[in-house]
Amino acid sequence: MRVAFYAPMKQPTHPVPSGDRRMARLLMAALARAGHRVELASRLRSYDGAGDPARQAAIATRARGIAARLLRRYRARPPAQRPAAWFTYHLYYKAPDWLGPAVADALAIPYLVAEASHAPKRAGGAWAPGHAAAADAIARAAAIFTLNPVDAECLAPLAGAGRVVRLPPFLDAVGPAPPPRAAARAALAGRFGLDAGRTWLLAVAMMRAGDKLASYRLLGQALRRLSDLDWQLLVVGDGPARDDVEAALAGLGVRYAGAQAEQDLAAFYAAADLCVWPAVNEAYGMVLLEAQAAGLPVVAGIAGGVAAIVADGATGLLTPAGDEAAFAEALRRLILDPARRAAMGAAARAKAAREHDIATAAAILDAELRRACAAAKDRSCRPSP
Repeated sequence: MRVAFYAPMKQPTHPVPSGDRRMARLLMAALARAGHRVELASRLRSYDGAGDPARQAAIATRARGIAARLLRRYRARPPAQRPAAWFTYHLYYKAPDWLGPAVADALAIPYLVAEASHAPKRAGGAWAPGHAAAADAIARAAAIFTLNPVDAECLAPLAGAGRVVRLPPFLDAVGPAPPPRAAARAALAGRFGLDAGRTWLLAVAMMRAGDKLASYRLLGQALRRLSDLDWQLLVVGDGPARDDVEAALAGLGVRYAGAQAEQDLAAFYAAADLCVWPAVNEAYGMVLLEAQAAGLPVVAGIAGGVAAIVADGATGLLTPAGDEAAFAEALRRLILDPARRAAMGAAARAKAAREHDIATAAAILDAELRRACAAAKDRSCRPSP
């Protein structure tokens, strides 16, 4: 069936690397893998980070015009070529969906969402319009897929029984073996001046203000507690806060690889010994999943859905959020224990293949989509009261 797809937070087709955009593209790929024809409905970004009611009102007005144009376009098609369902990824009070509910209602098709969150404390104040729009969209959704299990508790009162569906974060092509470690390590050692004989720590993240910078700062503080050990850190990422990141990691002998294309990250995961990321306020961490799928154990802070991806003590070590001493101690244990790292890496790769593969996600999405479409068709066939 045809599925209209929309991501109000970030455009899936934008070239700037982002875990959010990556997951949007993966959801589109999983729906296609299940046999559905997916089309991007709009590139409208509804995000308002400042809490400006006037901006929210302007976005809502613009969205009404876009929704009207979409309906004209869809209705001009033969019925078999119109969307049979609408799927929205990542909506919350700062990035509500002003489009999907209106179009889905007008076409009498099911409305489904993934990675929605509801914050009751935002019912009043600067984001009240966005909060109300997000709550209305969530309440009418036929299925709500939660990638972060922490979101489920607040969604349940809006969604009702049976509509919140757990969808573990996933990757495409978990199965293929990573590049040969020795070759990847030698190549990166030559490019970035690393010592192939030392323990390699790897951090992969955009460099921007807020939670990402806070994670880099905590990482720097933790690493300064490990000056007695033999390690080196390679950082993949770039962004507007690069100067602040370099200041946070100053004096640690860090090597910077800059931003890397998704397809090139496999060599970095293959070459490293340990993926390290404090994960301040992280939803779940695509990088943490990618690292484990490549057989790389993880040390991360506990935040959001990270614990649903990293099995503490089995595929990596998790530490209390914001605790630099605990983070440093976890790093110390694994830097000093190569055998444990190897065992964790093997367990991480097995877990990713077992629980986080696109085929599993495609089956979950397909089952719920077909159920929602069948229910919508049943309602449309009932006589009016």
